[in-house]
Amino acid sequence: MAKTYLLTGCGSGIGRNTAMALVRRGDRVCATDINAEALAILRKELAAPDNLRTELLDVRDPQAWEKLVTTLAADWGRLDVVMNIAGYLKPGYVHEESPEEVHRHFDINTKGVVFGTQAAARQMLRQGGGHIVNIASLAGIAPVPGLNLYSASKFAVRGYSLSAAMDLAPRGIKLSVICPDAVQTPMLDLQVDYEQAAMTFSGNAQPLTAEDITDAILRALDKAPIEITLPASRGRIAKLGSAFPGLSGALLNWLRERGRRQQQKRAGAR
Repeated sequence: MAKTYLLTGCGSGIGRNTAMALVRRGDRVCATDINAEALAILRKELAAPDNLRTELLDVRDPQAWEKLVTTLAADWGRLDVVMNIAGYLKPGYVHEESPEEVHRHFDINTKGVVFGTQAAARQMLRQGGGHIVNIASLAGIAPVPGLNLYSASKFAVRGYSLSAAMDLAPRGIKLSVICPDAVQTPMLDLQVDYEQAAMTFSGNAQPLTAEDITDAILRALDKAPIEITLPASRGRIAKLGSAFPGLSGALLNWLRERGRRQQQKRAGAR
C-alpha cells in the first residue's frame, strides 16, 4: 500500500535519489529543498508524476516546518514518513572556522533535523503513528579532525535521534538514524580540494553511493532499527575510536595518510 513521505535535501545526492526511488515505486512524495531550480529539474526528470509534490523548505525555519507538515497532513489525510536528509559541510581547522560557518553547520545539520523531528512527531502523535528517518554520519560517532563543525553537528544529530527514538517509541512513533561513511555526492566532490578533509577518504577506495543509502533507508522503513551504520565494519571502527579516543593517535595518523593518498588519486583523476 502506498504511503506518504516528506523528504528534505532533494536537490541532489541522497535526498534526490531517495525521492526518485519512492516516486517510481508509487508512493506519494513531497520532495523539498531550498533550491527551486534543482526541484524543477527533479520534476522534469520524473516527468511530473501525480504522486510527486515539490516544495521550497528552509529546514532552519521551525514555522515553515510546522506549516508544511500541517498542510500535507490536511491534503493527504496523514503523513507516514518524514526523512531529514538535508545537510551542509565545509572542511576547516579550528583556527580557521568563522562564526558564520559555526552557525551554518549547526543551523542546517542539527537544528534542521530537530525542527523536522519535532514537527513530524507532533503530527504523528495526532494521527496515531509514523516513522522519522534522520541522516547522521560516521563522523557523528567518531570525531573527524578537519571536519570539526560537521562532526560536532552530526554527533548532535545522532545523540538527539537516539534520545528521541526512546522518547517516541512508547507513543507509537518509530525513529531511525542512519550513519553512513563517505557517500559519492556533491558534498564529497567538494572535499577533494581540501587537505583538511583527508580523513573523509580513509575508507574504501570506492565510496558509498546515494543508491546504497537509499537502499538502507528503504530497509529501515521495513525493519525500523534505531540505528544503522554503513558499512557496518566501519561503524564498528568508529565506535571503537569513540570509546577510546586517547588510544587512537596511531590509528588516526594511519587513516589520515591513507585518506590523503586516496584524496590525491581522486583529484588527479578529474
